[in-house]
Amino acid sequence: MTPEKTKPTASNILLGSALNLFEVTTLGQPFEVIKTTMGAHRDLTFRQSISHIYSRGGIKGFWQGLIPWAWIEGSTKGAILLYTSSEVEYLSSNTLGLNNFVSGILGGMCGGIAQAYLCVGFCSTMKTAEITRNKNGGQSVGALQYCVDIYRKEGIAGLNRGVNAVALRQCTNWGSRFGLTRLTEDIIRKMSGSSDDQKLTPTQKILASALGGGLSTWNQPLDVARIEMQSKSPSKDRPANLSTLGTMKYIYSKNGLKGLYRGVTPRIGLGVWQTVCMVGLGDMSKTYIAKFSSK
Repeated sequence: MTPEKTKPTASNILLGSALNLFEVTTLGQPFEVIKTTMGAHRDLTFRQSISHIYSRGGIKGFWQGLIPWAWIEGSTKGAILLYTSSEVEYLSSNTLGLNNFVSGILGGMCGGIAQAYLCVGFCSTMKTAEITRNKNGGQSVGALQYCVDIYRKEGIAGLNRGVNAVALRQCTNWGSRFGLTRLTEDIIRKMSGSSDDQKLTPTQKILASALGGGLSTWNQPLDVARIEMQSKSPSKDRPANLSTLGTMKYIYSKNGLKGLYRGVTPRIGLGVWQTVCMVGLGDMSKTYIAKFSSK
């Protein structure tokens, strides 16, 4: 099915923000906190990570970093992703004549890169810092003051630590999610005997998005490297100012191949939920808005 052209209206941009805020405020942030905890503390099991998070803040601990960083990130990156990916996917399909699978990959990749350098790099740094910094004794400073302290000590570079790893992760994340979702949609159409232009039911759309998101966690080493680069957990033998590749080598030397895939279980859950919200619900919502606007 050829992607529909959507005008860059305020409603479409606000839709991306609303969907991302819904995603992160519900299941997204708990999955993110568990994933980040396992990536930063690679000796902890899934169950131990949950206990560790609970000991730091009770139930509220699973939403560490939600306010303000995840909300700032969600209100911006969703709009950036939905607009950029829609434009690139449409141009790839209609101007270049590429199939849905390749168009979806290109749209997702460009949307992910735009996200990383415009907002996700800084926000992910602060979310990771909030999740991994020492809060023992209740003496820690507030989130905004902590951000100011990092800026004073490390400047803009400190606030964007690991941004290239974030860009690689976001590029491969959404390239895979959009591409695999489009591929799954085509397979569902063939299995159900539907034509290429026939729209999927909401259930089929969500199923395709869930499979696309779950299968897109192959790039977990990039996320673990990003967490290590942004982590505020103390480490005596971690070299300073490591590159993305250097960080992956360091993790491999300490924890082997398994270390590069720590936190992959909650990330599968996060990937499924994000893709259902941003691709499945996003597609259905954009179609509804286009029909409503044309009346």
